[in-house]
Amino acid sequence: MPVDRPTMPPVRLRSDAELARDALTAPLFARAARLARWAGEGTPVGAGGELLADQLRTATGLLGLDGDEDGPAYAAEAWQLALDTGLVEFTERPGADEAASDEPSGTATAGEELATLTSGSPQDILDLWLGGLESVLADAAAPDLGDIVDQLSEGGELDLDAIDWNPEEEADFLDGVLGNLYLLTALDEGSAERPVPLPALAASVIVPDDMDEPTDDILEEVSDAMMRLDDQFRMLAPTGLVEYQPVDEALIEEVDGEGHIRESVDGVASDLPEDEDVTRYGMVALTPLGVFAVRTRMLEAGVDAPAVGDLAEQDATALLAALPHHPEPAARTESELWLARREPADAARELLAAARGDDEDAPLRRLACQQALALVPASAEPALREVLDDPQLGGLARVWLAERGATGIPEPGETMVFWLTVDTIAAQLATEDDSAELRDLVQGLVGQHSGFFDSAWRVEHPATADVLEAMGRLHPDKKVAKEARKAAFKARSRRG
Repeated sequence: MPVDRPTMPPVRLRSDAELARDALTAPLFARAARLARWAGEGTPVGAGGELLADQLRTATGLLGLDGDEDGPAYAAEAWQLALDTGLVEFTERPGADEAASDEPSGTATAGEELATLTSGSPQDILDLWLGGLESVLADAAAPDLGDIVDQLSEGGELDLDAIDWNPEEEADFLDGVLGNLYLLTALDEGSAERPVPLPALAASVIVPDDMDEPTDDILEEVSDAMMRLDDQFRMLAPTGLVEYQPVDEALIEEVDGEGHIRESVDGVASDLPEDEDVTRYGMVALTPLGVFAVRTRMLEAGVDAPAVGDLAEQDATALLAALPHHPEPAARTESELWLARREPADAARELLAAARGDDEDAPLRRLACQQALALVPASAEPALREVLDDPQLGGLARVWLAERGATGIPEPGETMVFWLTVDTIAAQLATEDDSAELRDLVQGLVGQHSGFFDSAWRVEHPATADVLEAMGRLHPDKKVAKEARKAAFKARSRRG
């Protein structure tokens, strides 16, 4: 496991029972299960358990695919998955190596794992599904069989270099793509309702982060990657991992025996014309089952991939440390789950205690505390009144009470007002950098308080100088900006 574990944003997972139902109804797995039942107590098959021609036709019809030109291929894939997962077991008969290619070499029977589909727990079913998914992922990362057949038919030996295939690189590429798709899903930027355009996904793993304008060579790589991903997602969609709308066949042309996007590479990889239908270039989204699968694989690889709800049983310190780094919807849900396990007043006291501190992360904790407290009912009022005189918590406690229409709230002193202002801006700086919202906040604060900087530099807050310096950078008025920088200098001199 790596020393520095990569961390992903949290994802919302469905229950194991719901995910297991999704696994059972995924087309490829449902077909594999049906063929396993068809195999029953014994079906003569070819070498390695492969279906013979007549049996493949029967299996294709059994699956209702005999009217589909790709039906035999789908049936063969489902049968292979049944073998890979133990839904079907193959027993080779003695002397099978002497049998003709169109004669049985052994017997296939329904495997022990078939019973898992009806009597196993949801986790058992998901484990079985994950095992099958791994075999499909391996197939998706494998080279084109046509290239191998052509090479061998010419009397040569298998040369991976000649077919331009590196097993580790190809697997890493697909893992990287799925990882980026997972990240977009966790950030609520990708879902079944908002699928990700294939050009954008391909570019995310090809175009370097520090490259402002992709070169022609990079754009060509993106186009090639799209073609690889189009084939791979077509294979993966029947597993239930992704929902995929393939690239429009009209956009693909064959050049030197390989598929290429017909349209301009610039149009594919960067901004498409306004009148262009981006869906023609392929659209993909992880399903809930896919989110579960990619997260499971990440955890096994040593990636920190939390799920919403992981913090529900942890203390408030852990909650407030994590919430600032969650996307807003996930942070709200996480807070709701945490609060649901506690009495309102007890929860408020625990949150307030965890929010105290003079360390660098303290402003962010207090911001997270304020956001979590917004979900706490009015019955927690006594806990908030207990901290009205606390210099670090009294300001946010007054805000909470006022928002609930409480009476008898003492007016805060100027020292508390300015301290809360500095604390709030310090938290915003840590989350938003120089955003437009922060600029508006700075302008509003300075406009509301005449002589703001004359008082602000005296605030006993560890971030006072940094906040004033940022205000000088953010305020559009040069005179005000100069005052802010002078105040920042005074604050630093005062602290030594």
